[in-house]
Amino acid sequence: MGMRLTFLGTGDAFGAGGRFQTCFLLESGESRVLIDCGATSLAALKAEGIDPDTIDAVLLTHLHGDHFGGVPLLILEAVVASGRSRPLTIAGPPETEERIKRLGDALYPAMWRHEPGFELIFLEMEHLTTHRVTGLDITPHPVEHSEAANSSGLRIEGEGKILAYTGDSGWTETLIPLAQGADLLVAECYYFLPRGAGHMDYRTLTAHLDELGASRVVLTHMSEEMLARADGLSLECARDGKVIEL
Repeated sequence: MGMRLTFLGTGDAFGAGGRFQTCFLLESGESRVLIDCGATSLAALKAEGIDPDTIDAVLLTHLHGDHFGGVPLLILEAVVASGRSRPLTIAGPPETEERIKRLGDALYPAMWRHEPGFELIFLEMEHLTTHRVTGLDITPHPVEHSEAANSSGLRIEGEGKILAYTGDSGWTETLIPLAQGADLLVAECYYFLPRGAGHMDYRTLTAHLDELGASRVVLTHMSEEMLARADGLSLECARDGKVIEL
């Protein structure tokens, strides 16, 4: 079967281009997982006709609202509205469980009083350690974004394919082992020209493509500036609803 990646949300924190915040659906074998789950992700799933209860796990790169803000809403619907029964795993960096529960309390103060009718599993993943999640091998890599958000890139292996995703990150040499030999590298590319640490720019990314060594590179999480230039870029750009088969 290989892998099938659906870009449910490819926008930034501010809804550039009217896009949903970061959220990708990865299907591999019997596994269906979300990669990141920004605040708009429940709406993005339903816009594509995807039942949230069919998701086995959520894999988080870091704890910024446009990448994990939708997790409490996903859980809340499963607990009080949909009658979900299948287990759900939330896998992310250290502090994932605490931060999600605090966010849930802020959004809906009584939400954790409801007992889930399904097994809710939190898995906190350390850098450079491979974790088995719903049939996939997930290895977080350190990246250059926000220490407070516990940022990672993810290397995901399954069905003989490798998907690498930078998460939000400026250029750092730790992206090389993350991307090396990947069938697909999904790269955050917020700026066109260098503009400080924490986010990738197109000029820097293209200068390092040979070092990264991925078979295919697709850009995501682009600012309004980058979206205005997208048609003239040499690299492929994601959009909400785009599907890639590996």
